[in-house]
Amino acid sequence: MAKSNEEKAKKNGTLAKFKESEKYDTMKKGIYILPNLFTSASLAFGFFAIIQVIHQEFKVAAMSIIAAALCDGLDGKVARLTGTASKFGIEYDSLADLVSFGVAPGVMMYQWALVPYGKLGWLAAFLYVICGALRLGRFNVQVNTVEKSVFNGMPIPAGAMMVSTTILMYYKLGGEGAIDKKIIMPIMTFFVAFLMVSNVKYLSFKDLNVAKKKPFQTLVFAVILLLVIIAEPVITLFLIISAYVLSGPLSMLKNIGKKDKTAKVKAGESDKPTKT
Repeated sequence: MAKSNEEKAKKNGTLAKFKESEKYDTMKKGIYILPNLFTSASLAFGFFAIIQVIHQEFKVAAMSIIAAALCDGLDGKVARLTGTASKFGIEYDSLADLVSFGVAPGVMMYQWALVPYGKLGWLAAFLYVICGALRLGRFNVQVNTVEKSVFNGMPIPAGAMMVSTTILMYYKLGGEGAIDKKIIMPIMTFFVAFLMVSNVKYLSFKDLNVAKKKPFQTLVFAVILLLVIIAEPVITLFLIISAYVLSGPLSMLKNIGKKDKTAKVKAGESDKPTKT
């Protein structure tokens, strides 16, 4: 029935209007509550982080962004496990991500370390925000065409986590005098912004199904990891997210090396004299 209606709309030249009405009918049926509640929680933590930055509570702001990242990871996982993924959820998630992992970290970076640079400081923070927005826009366009197991460019939550854990690590190491934040933050801002809009591939972990049976060793590893995080949360999270951020460029360099080696082998084989 729906197909025949679409064919009629094509003949009448009203296909665009038909699709719009179809979207409206879908919205009238309602939305899935559970995954969108996690998205809303992520947005709330992001907004709370901005409020904390205004009050110069940078550690609380950084922890709020990490909490937002946790909720963001859960909303997609819950949607896939319960079969409640929807177009509305994807769009809403992107809007929440822009606030929680784009605007909030950008404002935090500027207030924490980039103010002394004046105009260049807020431009650097804005570069991070706009690269995050471009990353989200590209993801939405490519969501049905790119391989599910990888991200094209570093995901924006990972960038926000990198910034947040660096700030927490800074205070963990003693704060002022231990490391010059006016040097490390501009470098990190440009590095993270570049990775988000690059074509560097990152694992998405979407294929990781926790509902399926796993080897016993997996549980042991998960328990050990949990204990380490509880013992030293700041150091552990910083090392984990740093490893993930660096995994993309290192994997790309490894693949380039393999391609060069393969090309040399093929060139060597083609140069060999043929027997007559």
